Amino acid sequence: MNIEQLWEYCKSKPGAQEGFPFGPQTLVFKVKEKIFLLAPLEKQPLQFNVKCDPEKAIELREKYLSVLPGYHMNKKLWNTIIVDGSIPVNELKEFIDDSYLLVSR
Repeated sequence: MNIEQLWEYCKSKPGAQEGFPFGPQTLVFKVKEKIFLLAPLEKQPLQFNVKCDPEKAIELREKYLSVLPGYHMNKKLWNTIIVDGSIPVNELKEFIDDSYLLVSR
């Protein structure tokens, strides 16, 4: 997954809005005025933060070296995902879906 694919996937979510409230280097996606994904554009490889159920967040961090506690976020509720090819794209999309659903309730 690259930044364009990430953007397209997030933008396809019903009610999703993109913006740069933290400056031009951090792409933010919101639904119902709540953030469900942040992606720092200058990071290589691509990284993004997503909201996650606290128990699942811990499970994912234990399962994948490229899933870390959310950078500059509440580490109980957010994960930083490093897109280095170690996680299949369908699972990356699942992380985004889960975040979107948690925020859109």
